[in-house]
This record gives sequence, structure tokens and C-alpha cells, in this order.
Amino acid sequence: FSFQGVLSDLTKVTGLHGLDPVVLVLVVGIVMFTLGFAGCVGALRENICLLKFFCGTIVFIFLLELAVAVMAFLFQDWVRDRVKEFFENNIKSYRDDIDLQNIIDSLQRINHCCGAQGPEDWDFNIYFDCKSESKSREKCGVPFSCCIPDPAQKVVNTQCGYDIRKKSKSQWDDQIFVKGCIHALEAWLPRNIYIVAGVFIAISLLQIFGIFLARTLISDIEAVKASNAF
Repeated sequence: FSFQGVLSDLTKVTGLHGLDPVVLVLVVGIVMFTLGFAGCVGALRENICLLKFFCGTIVFIFLLELAVAVMAFLFQDWVRDRVKEFFENNIKSYRDDIDLQNIIDSLQRINHCCGAQGPEDWDFNIYFDCKSESKSREKCGVPFSCCIPDPAQKVVNTQCGYDIRKKSKSQWDDQIFVKGCIHALEAWLPRNIYIVAGVFIAISLLQIFGIFLARTLISDIEAVKASNAF
């Protein structure tokens, strides 16, 4: 076990050199466990400090979500640039992390897209870069997830994107997705706005309900302690 390796992975994540899904899941898990522990033990033991921590943290998360949603709506161009930068940095790290590789492949396959703005973005990756001196067999190609699937093929052809960008762009349409994933996601959001809004409202209501229950329990405990004091 190497602490240097752990610090290196964290540096990659915080520097946007590539999203490590394991670290993301770990962080979310720690936050959920901490909140669950504080709420459960606080309610069972009638511990006001733990209940206030639970309530305050949920309020903070709720306000943070609200602020992010408002900022994303007001500063759409800035958000688009950050998403583009983030996606490009993850393209650079595509071959460095198998979990990241699977996420990008799934994103491209599900949304029928390739790269951030288009297939040329795969030049950001040293293995696919047309201009590099690399001897990689994938040079001037794209990942198999960029390829338009053939219904007749039962086995995925992982080499279908080899050398595709050496051909003229007019030939790309028949073999790979030419739309960038940012454009695909921008097109997906208006079509599913009611689903996104519904999920956001449902999560918000659950958080508000949790805050209400915590505040009610705190008030009841304080009332009982106050009556016992007399």
C-alpha cells in the first residue's frame, strides 16, 4: 500500500486530470454514512448536537444544490466551457483508468456521440493523436464506442475506429458518430426537462422533510429538558 499513490490519484481528480469514479463513490459514501450515523444515533440517543449537525448538513447540501442550479442557469457559457475542459482532460486520461474508460465509452455509446465537440478531440489523447510521434496502433483513430453499431454483429468490434480519422470527413458519417457529447447532452436536456425537474423536486422534498423531522425532534427534546428543569 502506498500513500504516495493515493495522493497522486487525489491530485489527478482535484486537478481535473481525470475523474476517478472510485474516489467519487467513496466520497459520496462517506458523506451518506456520516449523515446517516448522525441522524440515527442522534434520534435514538436524543443527542441534540448530532441532530443539529444532521440538520445543518442537509440544509447546507440543499442550499449548495440550489446555488449550483441557479449558477448553471445564469452562467451557461461558463458551465459549458468547464464541462468541455473537464471532458477533454478525461479524454487525456482515457487509457490511464479502466473505470474512467468504461464511463466515457458508455457515455459515447448511449448518447451516440464522440469526443467533447467532435471526433477530433481524441487528438488530446496520446494514443489517438494524429500529430504525435507515437507508434500506437490507435493513432488517428477513435475508441470503439464512437463507432456506429452494426446490428448484424453480435460481438463488439473493438478495432472499428482504427485509422478512421485518416479518411476524409465525408466518410466518417457512415462509420462513427460525428456529434460531440456536449452537443448531445445539450440536446438531451430539453427532451427530458420534466424528468430532470421531477428528480430535483423529489430530492428537494426528501431533504426538506428530513430537515423538518430533525427540527421537530430537536424542539421536542429541548421542550422536555426545559420542563424537567422545573
